[in-house]
Amino acid sequence: MALHFIANTAVPSASGQTLPVIDPATGETFEALARGNAADIDAAVTAARHCLDTTWARMSAAERGRLLMKLSAKVADHADELAALEQRDCGKPVKQARADALALVRYFEFYAGAGDKLHGDTIPYLDGYSVLTWREPHGVTGHVIPWNYPMQIFGRSVGGALAAGNVCVVKPSEDACLSLLRVAALAAEVGFPAGAINIVTGYGHEVGDALARHPGIDHISFTGSPRVGTLIQQVAAERHCPVTLELGGKGPQIVFDDADVDAALPFIVNAIVQNSGQTCSAGSRLLVQRGIYESVLQRVGDAFTALRAGPPAMDLDLGPLIRQSQLQRVRGFLDEARAAGIATVAQGRVVDEAAAGGFYAAPTLLRDVPPGHRLAQEEVFGPLLAAMSFDDEDHAVQLANATAFGLVAGVWTRDGARQFRMARRVKAGQVFINNYGAGGGVELPFGGVKSSGHGREKGFEALLGFTTLKTVAFRHG
Repeated sequence: MALHFIANTAVPSASGQTLPVIDPATGETFEALARGNAADIDAAVTAARHCLDTTWARMSAAERGRLLMKLSAKVADHADELAALEQRDCGKPVKQARADALALVRYFEFYAGAGDKLHGDTIPYLDGYSVLTWREPHGVTGHVIPWNYPMQIFGRSVGGALAAGNVCVVKPSEDACLSLLRVAALAAEVGFPAGAINIVTGYGHEVGDALARHPGIDHISFTGSPRVGTLIQQVAAERHCPVTLELGGKGPQIVFDDADVDAALPFIVNAIVQNSGQTCSAGSRLLVQRGIYESVLQRVGDAFTALRAGPPAMDLDLGPLIRQSQLQRVRGFLDEARAAGIATVAQGRVVDEAAAGGFYAAPTLLRDVPPGHRLAQEEVFGPLLAAMSFDDEDHAVQLANATAFGLVAGVWTRDGARQFRMARRVKAGQVFINNYGAGGGVELPFGGVKSSGHGREKGFEALLGFTTLKTVAFRHG
């Protein structure tokens, strides 16, 4: 059984209860997790606070960086093991799970070198005064990690928090805990002090709620749905606890008639197929200028027809969705679209080797989706691509901005002036010109606007969010 990890020790839940771990590729239970509650969160926060007061706060930024670098190297040594855990836990194809493990290596490496570059300023002021600012950690930070990219989001969130001088209490999704528990154990092996990284597993309404409400948590980082993000923000506001929220998206891929379609095509397909479409930054809307709409749909449709979903070990284009309820959600969107007369252009297939009990969804391209339809407005978190046409630049901007989300957008055009205009006019935290995702660079600040959340993780900007600014004014005559 997989236990909590508190103060560098694997411990059972205070209640003794467990919850099942289900393999999305088969639908079968293969492990059990400790089912945490408020008592477990309290133990983790107590351990974190003790570590902060006795050890972590007394370490220099350079010392923290050396530990993070050691952890980066350790994760690299265990990348295959971690990838296998995440592959089984999340249903990821081999190449995706391996990429996630290597991304975790890079996150720890980046933040290992960034923490001691976090400097304050001196401010010119009145005669007889010297004023300076410095950055201080929040203290004990809480991290709610989703199931779609456990290792990557742990790296960008916990890595940044540790580098900035915080200690961490982590609540992973009950659907994906195994790789993170192993990473925490590796951190203990390389010398992280007891209490620096604590992981409590369990359900959101029990462990997540307790974490958000705990008076010993000084900052919360949450990645997940807008509904839960709103609840966490409301609870945290009762005690004025700052919150960073990344709440999903409905990313548009905007293809103008002067675009290099050959270059765009693999990005368009991958942006909705990667991780079976279970990606906040998925390019789930395809907006194509009317003059090339039919030809682009034909080419994207041909690519979709060749896609295959199947068991993770087969390392195909897609694995299964995370759970049965997610599969039902995707099927529900498809049923509603067909009932509304929305046509399917092309669909991939689920291979015969896929277990009947697995949670597989075939990637599907749909055309002429009305901008107000649910399929064009809500995050599906599955491999469904909604295509629609636009007339001109203004129309493209209108459609791109016509959802409550604003996380990521892609723009495909050779017109340099249009590239800058679109980058400014599209409401999104990240805009990619003639690419999509930029390779997922850990250096690139990531976060959204509107219902996609606020605050930024990844890159150096994350260190600013995981610290608070103090101003000190000296009067010396």
